[in-house]
Amino acid sequence: MILSTLPLAADDTSLADFGQDPWWIILIKTFLIFLILVLLTLFNIWWERRVVARMQHRIGPNVNGPFGLLQSLADGVKLALKEDIIPKAADKAVFLIAPVLAVVPAFVTFSVIPFGPEVTLFGERTPLQLTDMPVAVLFVMAIASIGIYGIVLGGWSSGSTYSLLGGLRSSAQMISYEVAMGLALVAVFLYAGSMSTSEIVEAQDNLWFGLILAPSFVIYTIAMVGETNRAPFDLPEAEGELVGGFHTEYSSLKFALFFLAEYINMATVSALATTLFLGGWHAPFWIDELYAGFNEGYWPVLWFFGKVLAFIFVFIWLRGSLPRLRYDQFMAFGWKRLIPAALLWIIAVATIRAISLEGGIDRQYLLIGIGVLVVLFLALFFFTDEDADGDEEPAAAPAAPASGSFPVPPMPAGGAVRGAAEPLTFRSSSTVPAGEEH
Repeated sequence: MILSTLPLAADDTSLADFGQDPWWIILIKTFLIFLILVLLTLFNIWWERRVVARMQHRIGPNVNGPFGLLQSLADGVKLALKEDIIPKAADKAVFLIAPVLAVVPAFVTFSVIPFGPEVTLFGERTPLQLTDMPVAVLFVMAIASIGIYGIVLGGWSSGSTYSLLGGLRSSAQMISYEVAMGLALVAVFLYAGSMSTSEIVEAQDNLWFGLILAPSFVIYTIAMVGETNRAPFDLPEAEGELVGGFHTEYSSLKFALFFLAEYINMATVSALATTLFLGGWHAPFWIDELYAGFNEGYWPVLWFFGKVLAFIFVFIWLRGSLPRLRYDQFMAFGWKRLIPAALLWIIAVATIRAISLEGGIDRQYLLIGIGVLVVLFLALFFFTDEDADGDEEPAAAPAAPASGSFPVPPMPAGGAVRGAAEPLTFRSSSTVPAGEEH
């Protein structure tokens, strides 16, 4: 009886602890998650504009509220009050449902993300997590896939060719990089022995998986940028080609929902990366060795959101630093680089894990083998196709244009020229020779 009255330790959370909360605690948790995500979105928009402005030697929002913090709220109110336009050729029912299909899964995925250990909330002992399940990570991937339907249906129902092309681009991109993202998580499952988010966090109490599974961490980090359609992978929003992407025809609050879904998805993939690779809510840099209370109570919430904001800063940094990739190069990188590398790494991790558990090989040889695999992985990752232009036959001369047609410039001898264009040269004389005046 004495032991049963003692508070649970921070790492004693198990799947049996979920589903025991009173209904009002569940409602409070749900409301807090919704409120946190909305406020985090407003902050992230302000933060992105401020950081990019700093990188570009501008000021950024600084008028509405202290340091411009209310600028995002003002923009949201402005969007909500704008005229709501529905194109005449649009499928109205699907056009209205698509933004909801995009934003609702973004909120639902946070239901299995652990924010901290067990705490006392209004006199009730409860984990800082809405719920958990044995396949929680697969639940996140499945719910996130539903958001693709919102993007595809939004582009298709608009009745616009540009929106349709943007929706197809976005769906192809998200599906392709979702494969690489899922494969990157297999190594985590092998080491944690579970797909439950709370148990994966508990398995990283001593050593983060981002350190011992660095290739998986790198693959996931690249895939999560492609999954969220963020720069330099924001190809569905290529303004010069597709105007504004799948949401070209949207306005007012429906456009704001797509905008909200994008930023919540950024927070979702960042929170999942924190949970699976950076120890979740555990204190960073092992500072809990100095004071064990850093991993108890509400301190872990601070560590968790600190790691999430670090990932979001990387998103912002990439947007302000890198240009947009070409679409064929981007898709080839996902299918020809990330996915094969992830498959090879899974085989290597499974082999190493089996050997380690059986204890049939010396640890020194095991570390040497890991080093060789890392070198091979990097060689595969950064290997580029050889230039085979020397083996190709020269391109045939273009046919002469038909009479009255628009003149077509001739192709260079030997095919298209790669690399920089020939430098232009101008005559140094500032006077125009006689006979050349117009």
